[in-house]
Amino acid sequence: MFLTGFAALAVMPLLPVAARDLDGVGLYPLVAGAFVAASLLGGVLGGAWADRGGARRPLTAGVVLTVVTLLVSATSTSVWQLGLGRFTDGIAAGLVAVSVNAAIGQSSPDHLRPRALSLMSACWIVPSLAGPPLAGFVAELWSWRAVFFGLAGFTLIPAAAAVLLLRGRPAHSGAPQEPESSGASPRRPALPAAVTVSVAAALTQYGVSAWNVRHAVCASVGVVLLVAFAPRLLPPHTWRAGGGLPATVLLRALTSGAYFTLEAFVPLMLSTARHVPGIVVGLAFTGAALAWAGASWVQSRLQSRVRRHRLVAVGAGIMAVAVAVAALCTVPAVPPAVAVSSMAMAAVGMGLAAPSLTLLSLAHTSSGQQGYASGAMQTSQNLGQTLVLAVASTLFTALSAVSTSQLPAFAGAFALLALPIAGAVCLAGRTRIVATDQHRASGPSIPTANAGAGKGT
Repeated sequence: MFLTGFAALAVMPLLPVAARDLDGVGLYPLVAGAFVAASLLGGVLGGAWADRGGARRPLTAGVVLTVVTLLVSATSTSVWQLGLGRFTDGIAAGLVAVSVNAAIGQSSPDHLRPRALSLMSACWIVPSLAGPPLAGFVAELWSWRAVFFGLAGFTLIPAAAAVLLLRGRPAHSGAPQEPESSGASPRRPALPAAVTVSVAAALTQYGVSAWNVRHAVCASVGVVLLVAFAPRLLPPHTWRAGGGLPATVLLRALTSGAYFTLEAFVPLMLSTARHVPGIVVGLAFTGAALAWAGASWVQSRLQSRVRRHRLVAVGAGIMAVAVAVAALCTVPAVPPAVAVSSMAMAAVGMGLAAPSLTLLSLAHTSSGQQGYASGAMQTSQNLGQTLVLAVASTLFTALSAVSTSQLPAFAGAFALLALPIAGAVCLAGRTRIVATDQHRASGPSIPTANAGAGKGT
């Protein structure tokens, strides 16, 4: 997870440089969005694979594929090859993320899950501090290709460990598989639906990157496909916030969509409308990473004191305050540095809500279905990020076209984020653990206070 975070944070600042070097600036939105779109597919594949044979095989496949995709990107001779590398890297990231969560659900006792997921969050602290500046230094000294080659070399370490150390281990290390109380297994996502949703997500992200007929058609087709096929990748009744796992999956979409959209628009506002130096924008990302990890550590210590669904509500409430602060910074009289604090506050909210939702999903899932739950959460996160960012970008573009200043457009985008966050606050109670879910997930010997604790990756 440390090297996954390092690669993710180091690569993103280099993509515009690579696209320009390959004469493909016009396709940059598609290249940037390919990673998120493909991680949808990787999450579905990894979840089903983890339930069939344990988490070790998709984890091994994910880290090995990461090395291959970094080499594909490093040797790019065209922007299309770079896009292919980012797409396959997204599949690998989806496999790894789902496998890690499934492994924690399959192998860790209930009281250790919050600490295991908190450790996953802590793995992002050093990458957030060192990844972007180190990548920029290497790119300046040699080239952006050297960064990809270097990351591939470092990732060989966990790839070799996964191949050599995990071979021969039993597929499942937890309790034997138990059927769900209803006697029916959850619906498994079909591979064609997963591929279609991945393509639709990429089309949607590309479509909202500009304001013309071609982009509008791409965005419209992408949204239609998402509406038609995305429900097939999620638990039944997700969009109606059905109690238990469906509501938990829906809240992952709402909170992730709001957070990552805020994370996209606040730096853009600081750089373009408030003319803040780049080092301040970088500090905003660093502060957010530290705040997320710190809040995740706090939630791991609250497992026996606070019910998980209440932590979700508190986290979403903190995010609501962060959005209000960001909107306040669209007023010229407010110092720009206040907007930096909004990213840290939002990260605190996600540090409480995201791990709680991850462990609530495991608590609502029977033994042998952790991969399904982890895959659904990963899919929901990426769908929420894609859809909320697409709607906010469309509103931002429309308001920018009718205003002489960008600040009203930013205010509109931030105001929009109040909707998913308000939904998360209101629906948090539907994720709570009830007696039947507790018995199904952990057996009668585990007390309610410990059922469903941790930090999502």
